Parts: sequence; structure tokens; C-alpha cells
Amino acid sequence: MSSAAGNQTSSGATEDYSYGSWYIDEPQDSQELQPEGIVPSCHPSVPPGLLHTSLAVLSVVVLLLLALLVRCRQLWPHGGHSRSGLPSPMDFLTMDGPWTVPAAVFMVLFSSLCLLPSAEAPLPFLTLSSPSSRDGKTEAPRGPWKMLALLYYPAFYYSLAACATVRHAAAHLLGSVLSWAHFGVQVWQKAECPQEPKIYKYYSLLASMPLLLGLGFLSLWYPVQLVRSFSHRTGAGLERLQSSYPEEYLRTLLCPKKLRSSSHTSKHGFLSQAWICFRHYIYTPQRGFRLPLTLVLSATLTGTAIYQVALLLLVGVVPTIQKVRAGITTDVSYLLAGFGIVLSEDRQEVVELVKYHLWALEVCYISALVLSCSLTFLMLTRSLVTHRANLQALHRGAALDLGPPPQSPHPSRQAIFCWMNFSAYQTAFSCLGLLTQQIIFFLGTVALAFLVFMPVLHGSNLLLLQSLGSLWPFWLTLALAVTLQNMAAHWVFLKTHHGWPELTNRCALYAATFLLFPINVLVGVMVAIWRVVLSALYNAVHLGQMDLSLLPPRAATLDPGYRTYCNFLKIEVNQSHPAMIAFCTLLLRTQKPQPHPAPQDGLRLGMEEEGMQLLQINDPVAKGTGPRARQGRARWGLTYTLLHNPALQTFRKRALSGARANGTQP
Repeated sequence: MSSAAGNQTSSGATEDYSYGSWYIDEPQDSQELQPEGIVPSCHPSVPPGLLHTSLAVLSVVVLLLLALLVRCRQLWPHGGHSRSGLPSPMDFLTMDGPWTVPAAVFMVLFSSLCLLPSAEAPLPFLTLSSPSSRDGKTEAPRGPWKMLALLYYPAFYYSLAACATVRHAAAHLLGSVLSWAHFGVQVWQKAECPQEPKIYKYYSLLASMPLLLGLGFLSLWYPVQLVRSFSHRTGAGLERLQSSYPEEYLRTLLCPKKLRSSSHTSKHGFLSQAWICFRHYIYTPQRGFRLPLTLVLSATLTGTAIYQVALLLLVGVVPTIQKVRAGITTDVSYLLAGFGIVLSEDRQEVVELVKYHLWALEVCYISALVLSCSLTFLMLTRSLVTHRANLQALHRGAALDLGPPPQSPHPSRQAIFCWMNFSAYQTAFSCLGLLTQQIIFFLGTVALAFLVFMPVLHGSNLLLLQSLGSLWPFWLTLALAVTLQNMAAHWVFLKTHHGWPELTNRCALYAATFLLFPINVLVGVMVAIWRVVLSALYNAVHLGQMDLSLLPPRAATLDPGYRTYCNFLKIEVNQSHPAMIAFCTLLLRTQKPQPHPAPQDGLRLGMEEEGMQLLQINDPVAKGTGPRARQGRARWGLTYTLLHNPALQTFRKRALSGARANGTQP
């Protein structure tokens, strides 16, 4: 009985073991196994919502302290000019302020907005009050919160930008604390959870690189300014007496001889011609001119948009293609056979062919993305050259062809609205242009690769070439018709008498036009198709540019992007004309005499005339003409420049509103 019981026990144990062996891969103790390639959700030590709430409270406290500081500077004697209690985030129309801080803040803001679609909650602090689901994850309501986040994040980074506009040591100290807090929180979150399951495991980390770069720059810039404010506190009174950009611009404008002599020292060889051509198409800094802050911000945002859109297009498609290529098995031969496609009798060879075609598809996609990013970046640099040329022309008083109706130099409600939206429109156009170029170039590269290059390389599936070869009479007829007409137009219907071309053999011209009409209709069909393709490519490449219209000149005003650009130039020239700013600064200095600085500063405020301080001429030839000639030339150049300034036309007398350069009336 014992043996029987033992046999029964052993058999039962064997059955239990065999029964349990069927589920040996199942998780034990209610533990779930993550599928291969799936990134598990990360649980940081401190909830992100708590950190974000702390930063929001700190930003509000810093903003209140900045408002109190600005208010105290108003009440103190000699505290500066009158300003509102709430500091502005940045001076968009300033000419001498730093452009690095606004560019960094806008880059941080745009990068934060780009991370919204992949975030668990549109507003991070909502995760603190949202109920927990059964699997332990927090759920935050979406929908209208996404639209609210578009207004929340600019207010969230308002204090970070406003610390730079107060220009006080206390403001720099607050900016240092706030930038360190933002940068530390971001680094802490990315170090604890570098991978996320959405889109791509490293997408959040890669998309946060511009954000970390901007915050890292601000965390270094504010402490440097704080140290400089303490070290140069004794020389703060002389800061306003130093040369500014408007004075430098006017000095460069009124002293062109020195620049011309230095620019013509090199010989006009091949390298110099290449450099001139390079400077004509690629933006390079130019002495005596600075781009407005809004254009600098637009260029920064466009570069950030190119990075963000290219990263999303790359990580959203390429890893998927790689996973599909790695998971191809011999079953794909049956799938293709169901559609009537038989690549080979050997299944393993079919697998290799499918993997090869998927690899070619991946190469086409990456090549199209590289081409799209390169063209968008080149169009951006080309736009900066156009912006500089247009601004310089408007500063000189020239009239640009900005549309059929006459363009008034005075500001308007539409012009102010367009000026406010210019940077945002430029960013949106760049994103949409890059996406459109990617689609067009990807389809084009796939068609070339699978219909031309790969069939020619392997010598099989020459469907396109065979179809084109079967239509050789059609293409030969069109080619002959076009060639013969061009040759006849050059040798038969056109002759030169006494150096002037004349039309001859009109009877033969009329006969050829009548006889070749049907063939020319077919040629016209091909030209129309090419016209559509060329227009689509041109508009896709230049979609991100706002300095040119995608419509004909007669309908240029119907292009919203081009109309926004024209009104943007109007406001910039009207409110930020460097000659006008320099002239007004000179008037303020002459009306409010200040103590004379040290002789090494080179500024004699009590002895300057109109434009004399701006014209610090070191040219011995110019000095030899005498002080009266230099004074007259300076006054005449300044008068001519200010005469064409749109910002001063409103305050000018009616008799001088249309004055010419030589003083005569129209």
C-alpha cells in the first residue's frame, strides 16, 4: 500500500510538474512581464507635478519682487525714467539690449510647447489632484486644458525673461535663483527618467535638449551679470555715455570712405568673387548694422522648429521601419502570394528581398529628411540677407515694391497686429514648410529609387522604363517638333540687318504655325504638367519664407504671410529707425548737460554740434578739409537721413512733408 501510495504520489507529482510546465513562462506572484522593446513607465522619487507647482510659486514670487523693485526705483530720486509697475518680459523694439536672453527664453518656451502632445497632462500640477486609476497611473483631464496650457506656459516663463529687463543687481540675483531652479528641476527629471514609452524611448530626452540648452545658458548669464553689476557699480553712471548701436550705425553711414578703402584692398580674383557670391546668398554679419530683435527671435525659433519637427519625423517613422524589418519571417512569402506577387521560389530569398526593400525605403526617408532640413536652413539664411537689404533700403528712405496699393509709412492697427504675429507666423510656416517638403521629397525619392535606380541596378522590374520605351514615337515626335521650331526660329525666321533683328519669311512662318498646331498642343500638355510640378516644388521650398509672396505680384496682398512681413517692416522702420534714435539721444544730451567725463572717454558733451559726436573721423584726407566743411557735411548727412525717416514725418511741418533731397518742393 505504501508503494502504491508512493507511486500514486509520484505520478501525481509528475502530473503536477507537467501541468505546471505549460505555464512556466507565466509571471509569478501576479507580476506582469513587459513585452520586448516596450519601455516600462518611470516613477520618479518626487512627483513632477509637485516640482512644477513649486517652480510656478517661485516664479510668481519673483515677479512680485520685480514689480516692487521697479516701483521703488520710480519713487527713489534719480531712480531712472518712469516705468509701469509690472516689468516687461523683453524690449522687442530696443536696439542696444541683449538678444541672447530673449532668444534663450523663446527657445525654452517653444520647446516646452513641443513637449505638450507627449506629456501625461497638459498642465503638470493637475496630476496632484487627479484621481489614480487602477493600474497606478494618474490620469489628467485633457481637452480644454491643452488650450489653457498655451496661455499658461508663457506666463510660467514670464519672470525668467523679466529679470533681464529690470537691469538691477537684485533682478540679476532673482534671475540666477530662478534659472538655477528651472535648470536643476529639468536635469533632475531627465536623469531619473531618461526613457519614456511614448513615441520613442529617448524622444522626450532629445526633444528637451533645446530647453536644457536655453536654461543652462540663462543659469550662467544671470550670475555673470550679477558679478558685473557689482564690479562695475562705480562706473554705472558712465554706461549711458558709451557708444550705442544707433550711433555706430550713423557713424558708419556718414563715414563710407574708410569702409570703402578697406573693402577694396583685395584683388578681384576667383576667391573674392566666390566670397561676394557667398555673402549675397548666405547671411554674414555686417559692420554698422544689426538685425532687429524680432528677426533674431524668428531665426532662433525657426532653427528650434527645424530641430523639433525633424526629430519627431525621424523617431516616429525610422524605429518602426527597423522593427518591421527585424520581424520579417518566411510567412511574408505567403502574404505576397495572396496578392499575386511572387518574388522567388526560395522563401529565405524572399525574406532578404523584402528586408532589402525596407532598407531602401528607410534610406529614402532619411535622405528626404536631410534634404528638407538643409533647404529650410538655407532658405532661412537667405531670408536674413533679404531682411537686411530691405531694412537698409527703408532706412535710406527708398520705397520697396510691397504690393500694388501704395504703402503708407505710418503705423496702423493692421500693421501692429502683423508685427505682434510675425515671429509666431514665421515659426508656423517653417514647421509646415518642412513637413510639406518631407512628404514631397520622400515620394520623389521613393519613385526614383524603386522605379529607376533599383530596376536598373538589378536588371529586373523595368516597368517604368519599358512603358516609356513603348512610347518612343510620341517622345521622338515632341523632341523633333521642339528642336525644329527652335532651329527654324533662329536660322529661317530671324535675320539681322544693320545690327537689329528682323522677322523674315512670314509665309513660311504662318504655314509652320498652322501645320504644327496639333503637335504643339501635345507639347503644351507636357509643359502644363511641368508647370504644375515646378510651381508645387517652388512653393513647397519657399513656404517658410515670408519675405516673398507665393502669389503673382498683382495678388501679392492676398498672401497673408507676405502681408504680415510688409507690415512688420513698416513698424520696425517707424519705431526703431537707428538714425532717429541717435538724433533723439543727441537732442536729449544737448538739452540736459551732464558732467564732463574723463578725457580718455573721448566724449565732449558740452562742445558737440548736431552730428559732430557721431562723426569721429580719423581719415587724414577728411581732416584736411577743415572743421567747417566737416561740420557742414555732418549736418547735411544727418539732415538727409532724418528727412526720409517715416517716424518723423508725422511731426514735420506740412510744407516740408514732401521735401526733396536737394531742398526743393514737389
